[in-house]
Amino acid sequence: MEQDILDTSKIKKLLFLGPNGSYSDFAKNKFIKHFNFNCVSTNLKSISSVIKALKDENSEDIVGVIPIENSIEGIVRETLDNLSSLKKEGIKIIAETTMDVKHALLGYGEKSEIKIIRSHPQALAQCKQYINANFSDSLIEEATLSTSAAIKSLSSKDKTISAIGSIECGKMYNVPVIEEEINDEPNNKTRFILLGKFLAPQTGKDRTSITFSTENKAGALSKILSILETYGINMSYIDSRPSKKELGEYVFYIDFEGHIQDKRVQDAFEEITKNVKMFYVIGSYSSV
Repeated sequence: MEQDILDTSKIKKLLFLGPNGSYSDFAKNKFIKHFNFNCVSTNLKSISSVIKALKDENSEDIVGVIPIENSIEGIVRETLDNLSSLKKEGIKIIAETTMDVKHALLGYGEKSEIKIIRSHPQALAQCKQYINANFSDSLIEEATLSTSAAIKSLSSKDKTISAIGSIECGKMYNVPVIEEEINDEPNNKTRFILLGKFLAPQTGKDRTSITFSTENKAGALSKILSILETYGINMSYIDSRPSKKELGEYVFYIDFEGHIQDKRVQDAFEEITKNVKMFYVIGSYSSV
């Protein structure tokens, strides 16, 4: 069945990886502004819970925002593992956006008073050099579900606990900034995707994502890559994850330039489907 093109007026609910003040929250706001969504926003605790909610809803007026890749830490495995499960419900990537990740140290005390730093594990890892250079080995690093959860947990009554997160989130919860721009790598960005039961229209600057599995035999993957090359399709990303069904069997993910409605992409897909066990177009979309 052919999928409907995105009608922004139909979107009534937007789910995102929370809590409020997270980078997913800010990415959500960017999508709302771009598409002029008139909808209710609801934050959920995990990537899997956003995916599950999208699948469980019977209506087609819901979209979701989750992170998919960080320029420092790489692909978000929880997102990648969930993408191949979207086929049954026809959920696709509608758009993507990139957010600058600028970490700050926040808290109610002086730097010299800090004994504990809380944050999401990725944020702690992205500020590791700063932490090692500014604090003793006795410092305790506490992992939280998100940077915003870490900031929200702080209390003015305990000046020994601080958090790593965004300045914007600090403003939301009235938590002072101790030091700005503490990223080990200044060019830190996270890519977010917007998911829904729609197909995004062509823009001429589109990316398509597919997932597939092949027979566990020599040359199976190279055959697919050869088909893409034959049709002049420029691949920008490839990854694989265990299928979780059989030892040695993998599910592959590929991003390439083009849109599912392009003739050469359709022709390539016709050949690819003859050489795979499972195949799904996760979406054709552009950056906003």
